[in-house]
Amino acid sequence: MKRIVVPVTCLFTILIVLLSVDKISYGLIVFLNPKSSNTIETKNDYYKDTSYEFVHNTNNFTPYGKQDILDIIYTVINSGTINFTFYCPKEYEECVNDIKEITKDRTLLTHLNNFVHPFNSFSSIETSIADTGEIILKVNYLYTLEDIEMINKEVDKLLAALITPDITLDYDKIKVIHDYIINNTKYDLDNDTALKSYIAYGPLFNNVATCNGYTDLMAIFLSKMGYDNYKVATTLINDDTTEGHVWNALKIDGEWLHLDLTWDDPVSSDGNDYLYHKYFLIDSEELKTADANITSLDHVFDEAIYVELKTTSE
Repeated sequence: MKRIVVPVTCLFTILIVLLSVDKISYGLIVFLNPKSSNTIETKNDYYKDTSYEFVHNTNNFTPYGKQDILDIIYTVINSGTINFTFYCPKEYEECVNDIKEITKDRTLLTHLNNFVHPFNSFSSIETSIADTGEIILKVNYLYTLEDIEMINKEVDKLLAALITPDITLDYDKIKVIHDYIINNTKYDLDNDTALKSYIAYGPLFNNVATCNGYTDLMAIFLSKMGYDNYKVATTLINDDTTEGHVWNALKIDGEWLHLDLTWDDPVSSDGNDYLYHKYFLIDSEELKTADANITSLDHVFDEAIYVELKTTSE
């Protein structure tokens, strides 16, 4: 048996995000921040000019329903904005309550986080709601500027070395990166946060990763290679559970496919390193087949959120 602990140990790094997001709700308080803005004047280099079925970029920051609130939050974090202010209109009587409900939903916000570039993913969001209906978001991003600079430089160097001119097919290009990451990374059984295994830094510089680290690094490569992609997270049973997993999804020739480096780099009981392609560029039906003899629920995802991956059969 080659896989023995990944479904358990991977959960810790997802919980880091969930517990951080728990700082969100501060109740009905006035929090004045002169640096806040109700317009997004600039977008950073990692802004994704992409809307998905579940969430969309928006230029309208006056919400009239829950979907509008989700779109606003997505647009803010997707742009790399740190402080942002918007207002509940009088016509939207449940606006404040809906915002409180959404920003308390740690699972929902974690799924929302998966649609942005890893460098624009947050570790926590602080939300302040004034009696006047003024909503102020303060986003604390997961990656430091130093992390981003180092990761970009190394990824660019690797792409230049690994993707040679004779490699022209999408399948082959992605396989080269998939195999490189797995061959140079071991699963971090100790969840050593000092090694930053929960972000792309860990596998790139310390050769260790949890599922978050594998997925973030692959997502960064995919984005630099021009592939539309996002991360997919397990559907959690409830907000208190520690169970969960995250992997990549990407679009090739109009089709959305799964890519799970963590499960293609199994922890083995014999101490040997293994490289699989069982979870490499497969559709959702093939994902179910790959998991047919596995009791883990790691790849059970919400098709109402990750709509692009929805199976065609009943």
